[in-house]
Amino acid sequence: MRIDIITVLPELLQNFTQESIVGRAQRKGLVEIHVHNLRDYSTDKWRRVDDYPFGGFAGMVMQCEPIDRCISKLMAERKYDEIIFTTPDGEQFDQPMANTLSLAENLIILCGHYKGIDYRIREHLITKEVSIGDYVLTGGELAAAVMTDAIVRIVPGVIGDEQSALSDSFQDNLLAAPVYTRPAEYKGWKVPDVLLSGHEAKIKEWELNQSYERTKRLRPDLLEKK
Repeated sequence: MRIDIITVLPELLQNFTQESIVGRAQRKGLVEIHVHNLRDYSTDKWRRVDDYPFGGFAGMVMQCEPIDRCISKLMAERKYDEIIFTTPDGEQFDQPMANTLSLAENLIILCGHYKGIDYRIREHLITKEVSIGDYVLTGGELAAAVMTDAIVRIVPGVIGDEQSALSDSFQDNLLAAPVYTRPAEYKGWKVPDVLLSGHEAKIKEWELNQSYERTKRLRPDLLEKK
């Protein structure tokens, strides 16, 4: 898998792409992540990539030309499954979307910034618009990092224990069951006896019941999707 991230703030993403599971995935050769500085595609002598909006609205808008130049260059080199734009008014990012995108071969993620991008880019180049929540960030870099992490960690071979990823919250529209580790008792706080029993069937039953109970209590909306 290859992910190309287009941004006006590449420094925000450089360390992220080299650390933790995302960095490990690249070192294993399972994923390639390339961060592109949009300013490198500007024809302005000051490397500007934004301008005032038509109509007298407040704020600045990312221009068509540098975005088109960058995406066109990438598309000339390979075929992309999706060209994603991070935006508060996009489709809500969730685990099923991460699962689907993890099967892609090549992805572009364009980070929004300023007041947004010239809408013609959204009309003619973007294939998927995605939001990570109903709030507004200064830029789309954090959204791109969140999406990349969620996608990469479920690429086969990235996590040593793939069953761990499959049992995470939201994989079955259920929250994960509580987890515990040693010691079995601390300050009088005890681990549930069933987890110490070694009885696999009873442990699985407990885990499922706990997932349902926690989901019903904390995120009942998820049960409506089942």
